[in-house]
Amino acid sequence: MLPAMRPNPVIRPATLADRPAIIAVLAAAFIDDPALAWIFPDAARRPARLTRFFDLITLADGRLPLAHVACASDGRIIGAALWRPPGAWGLPTTSLIANLPRLVATFTTALPRTLGLMGAMDHQHDRRPHWYLQFIGVSPAGQGQGVGGALLRAGLARATGQPCYLETATPSNVGLYQAHGFGVRNEWQHGDAPNFWSMWHPGSVTAAAQ
Repeated sequence: MLPAMRPNPVIRPATLADRPAIIAVLAAAFIDDPALAWIFPDAARRPARLTRFFDLITLADGRLPLAHVACASDGRIIGAALWRPPGAWGLPTTSLIANLPRLVATFTTALPRTLGLMGAMDHQHDRRPHWYLQFIGVSPAGQGQGVGGALLRAGLARATGQPCYLETATPSNVGLYQAHGFGVRNEWQHGDAPNFWSMWHPGSVTAAAQ
């Protein structure tokens, strides 16, 4: 069971004005993420690299992904979830080309292996129509209070019963997602990168039949 929220965060749709706070929250939340630690192995430089990474991710195709943010009682953003709607989970080649200078600046010598991992993720990605949970994270100060679960429930509600997909390289996250109706689709590894779990939420039977 997920821990009860203490106190209840306010979950609301994100706006472009929230982008700096979303970048900061996700950079802090993913500081020890196995996959991103593999991409950015220098722990001392990782915070700055992650800030650049999420700066790129949150505007890679010229617009903020559909997102929810969790706000504490004082209005601070303490969590964020980035979703891609059905048919829009992949980054177009044109966007990759347009962002090539930023990709080089973000990943430097890790760019080839990063692109290799992206290719593996694309190969494993489910092709059925679905909502894609690209990233979900909670600031260290807000962790352990059910904020992530609240963000996840908000995203599933917005999916209106349609299937959802995610991947995680954090073993402890698998059970958390299973508690919200996701099942393990497959487990895979690319080279010496960490293991990944691809997970699928079937949505409602009614929505699937539409």
